[in-house]
Amino acid sequence: MAHCWIRSQEAMVGDLSHIFLSEQGGISQLGGVHVSALTTREDGTFDMEQVVNKIRPSRPAAHEPHTALLCLENTHNRCGGRVLPISFIKQICSLAHSRGIQVHMDGARIINASVASGIPVNEIVKECDSVSMCLSKGIGAPVGSVVAGSSEFINRVMRCRKVLGGGMRQAGVLAAAGLVALDTARERIQMDHLRAHKFAQDIHNLKSALITINPDVVETNMLLLNFPSPLFTCQQFVDRMATVKEGDSEQVIVKVSTWLSNSVRCVLHSDLSQDDIDSAFRKIRSIAL
Repeated sequence: MAHCWIRSQEAMVGDLSHIFLSEQGGISQLGGVHVSALTTREDGTFDMEQVVNKIRPSRPAAHEPHTALLCLENTHNRCGGRVLPISFIKQICSLAHSRGIQVHMDGARIINASVASGIPVNEIVKECDSVSMCLSKGIGAPVGSVVAGSSEFINRVMRCRKVLGGGMRQAGVLAAAGLVALDTARERIQMDHLRAHKFAQDIHNLKSALITINPDVVETNMLLLNFPSPLFTCQQFVDRMATVKEGDSEQVIVKVSTWLSNSVRCVLHSDLSQDDIDSAFRKIRSIAL
């Protein structure tokens, strides 16, 4: 809303982005913004030729909206925590800005992207016009998100927040937790990533016909399990992981969620210990073999 300030404007988003899939179409419901969906590739990027072809003219015909915004997501949730290459970010921002289009980075897990790539957050987003970051997802604060951009943009954000009913009083205690999370996040996220890689490799090494994973694409704290056999679906797996039977060797409930294309998403975070992950693996092994 703060970027598409004028009616009849359009935002370009990935067809697997959180903005497109998980917000009840709020960008259109509440913001009156038209959405143009770009095909999301496996690594979270877009095909540049498609982007060029879908950009509307800066002075469109009376029948068309005007493309005003392009949104990126880093790390990419639906793609399993993939990190956008910095070269892609620079290329897409250069293209957008040459057409008078602003770029917003949905950086809910931008700290994970920074840790995985070794590139500071300010370098990742410096070509973007705005960025949002979640304090509770990647870095483990109890609650909260942050949005950053120019002074003019933030003024618009505050007006939008107000009209949508947002705003908190005495929020310093939450901000304090966010500051602690920022100060301590890097070491904890590095551990999450290392554990996720090992977890994925251990599952891959089972050589199961029911549950498969490609450990080479596990870049951060997420991994996607695939279920190639029609005899065992992702929903059956989720149900089984959430059930403890009397004869189970591993008496533990593990919460995972169904994902796209008969897959399951597993997310590691700082509240999990190595013992927790080992227990989850043993339960998966008992199901997979």
